[in-house]
Amino acid sequence: MTTTTTTTTAVRRGLRDFYEDPSVPVASGAGRSLRQARMLAEALGPATKGARTVLDIGCGDGSAAATAAPCLSGHRIVGVDWSQDALRRARTRLPYTVRGELTDGGLPFRTAAADAVLFSEVIEHLVDPDSALDEIRRVLRPGGHLMLSTPNLAAWYNRALLLAGVQPVFTEVSLRAVHGRPGSQVVGHLRLATARALREFVTAAGFEVVRVKGAPFHGVPRPLRGLDRLACRVPSTASILLLHARRT
Repeated sequence: MTTTTTTTTAVRRGLRDFYEDPSVPVASGAGRSLRQARMLAEALGPATKGARTVLDIGCGDGSAAATAAPCLSGHRIVGVDWSQDALRRARTRLPYTVRGELTDGGLPFRTAAADAVLFSEVIEHLVDPDSALDEIRRVLRPGGHLMLSTPNLAAWYNRALLLAGVQPVFTEVSLRAVHGRPGSQVVGHLRLATARALREFVTAAGFEVVRVKGAPFHGVPRPLRGLDRLACRVPSTASILLLHARRT
């Protein structure tokens, strides 16, 4: 037990150092952000029916929330991140930012404080995603909305790469360098899901899955982007999974 605890602590410390490095990307594609924002806007309805509080947990530099803001006009978006460097950048884009963590004491919000949570491109970076969803469920009001996005392990090109014996895109074996897969940027992914696994995981955490949609990946080479957009019609083959769930 002591060895396991020490190892886990070392892993978390290494990840913290990794994400505090300004060269590590903390934003995802605008196309994904816009699709997700439109899904949330449809779920919340116009602010004329009452302004809602939306927590962007793992907001990074705030660019995703800033992209979503026009779709969520009148609603209050609060950027939340534990990285001080990311928050410094987020404050240039968002009127409200808060430092908070999903573990080690939880988020600095009371129970049922939020109407919706944006959880964009975060879960694949977590050591303990189960505890993260428990904490998100705590801060959401009953019936509140979870908008989660994450890379798809079973994206159309990953299926082909695996057949060819190549490491799938989005997966990593090291925080120091890319090995065995296309691309050159290390982004710190620890775990990935298929559409089916994501549905089951979120349901087991106490949410009702409303729908899963696909979104394109901005890093796909330009000649293949048309095919990538086409794959979004079948979410299980899309580059990015967009999941809308409600707290039961």
